[in-house]
Amino acid sequence: MHSAQRETLAKRLLGLADGADQAEVLIASEDSALTRFTHEVSNQNVATADVGVAVRAIVDRRTGVARSNQLDDESLRDVVERAIAMARLAPSDPLQPDLPAGGSTTAPPGAYDDATAHATAERRAAMCADIFASAEAADQWCAGYVASASSGYTIANTSGALGSFDGTNAGLNVKMNAADSTGFAEAHGAAIGSVDAAAAGRRAAEKAGRAKHPKPVDPGAWTVILEPTAFGELFVYLSHHFSAQSYDEGSSFCSDGLDKQYFADTLTVHDDYAHPLNPGMPFDFEGQPTMRVPLVENGIVRNVVTDSYYARKLERPNTGHALPAPNSYGPQPRNLCVAPGSRSLEHLIAETKRGLLITRFWYIRTVDQKKAVVTGMTRDGTFLVEDGKVTHGVRNLRFNQSILEALRHCELSSEQKRTGQYHYSLVAPAVKIDKFHFTSGTEF
Repeated sequence: MHSAQRETLAKRLLGLADGADQAEVLIASEDSALTRFTHEVSNQNVATADVGVAVRAIVDRRTGVARSNQLDDESLRDVVERAIAMARLAPSDPLQPDLPAGGSTTAPPGAYDDATAHATAERRAAMCADIFASAEAADQWCAGYVASASSGYTIANTSGALGSFDGTNAGLNVKMNAADSTGFAEAHGAAIGSVDAAAAGRRAAEKAGRAKHPKPVDPGAWTVILEPTAFGELFVYLSHHFSAQSYDEGSSFCSDGLDKQYFADTLTVHDDYAHPLNPGMPFDFEGQPTMRVPLVENGIVRNVVTDSYYARKLERPNTGHALPAPNSYGPQPRNLCVAPGSRSLEHLIAETKRGLLITRFWYIRTVDQKKAVVTGMTRDGTFLVEDGKVTHGVRNLRFNQSILEALRHCELSSEQKRTGQYHYSLVAPAVKIDKFHFTSGTEF
């Protein structure tokens, strides 16, 4: 469903909501597909296409939300009536603000790519074949997926907000398996043509080959160099700390105060929907224009992101980071971007007397929310660095580490990469960290 159709539908639903003091409509269309593979065979191809509507009704500061993917006249009237009925039964919230009036927005360049929106199963299968070629050449086997998707959003409300956005995404990840070692690579972009499957296959195969016959190392405090994939998997656990809700409730590390030094002065972080590696929606799920927010400047936390509710409650600007209502998370950063440093990854490695180069982590879980302590394991390419050179693969290690403490002494590489999984997408360089704490080793 294109934007003009979504806007027509949204205005129609608003016209049915005359029983509410205020109303908001979200129309979301999705067309996504994923081709999964293992042992050099594309063994699964799944695809989904859907259009959903969500209506938020506010009656006497009481809020109700109803959803449907049925677009006939009766179903549209029903979803509006259900939202209003739920609002009348909900508790009143005196802090509930008026819905924002929105504003003019422009989609960032490169956010939508027609070839990606119309990518076929054959296109994804061809990308899989490029990966298979690397596995066969290295006498390894591989598993992973190639995905492509397009999505469209329209938000309208009775305060006059109206915004529409169409975007695309493509990505892959691949794990190469050798006799006693593995290697991982990923690639993501708004355009499928920017996702180099052959290069990812070669990179994963090279890592698996280089990690063969892994040797054990003792746990303890290590200097580590996290490639962007590993850094992203770690840093995403700080994302919700920059929410105004977490800040207000006291569960964020920065609830102790903004404009304070929490990290090394080498760390700068923005939430940036217009970054060319990860262009996104220029407004939030209330139709409010999204701001480019400086979250961390040279280690000092400057801001948290807000929506209309927390902007009113905390008397801060509305940064346009609302999630679809209702949600228990509050406003959230959607496009985190860690600024690069001045030296290349190769330089960071060359300047390391003894340390570990880490491709990625696995099974990260929170241990202490406020202190941002997490635990997890290395996986799919962990290497010993000696005298500035990567010497051999090592067996995986389990860590228990405060992300705050880790990033109080860090150096960032000069190259940025888009990294992510099903539930997040961000831009990050590699990072070198002193005294990263490993608690135990493994047999693999």
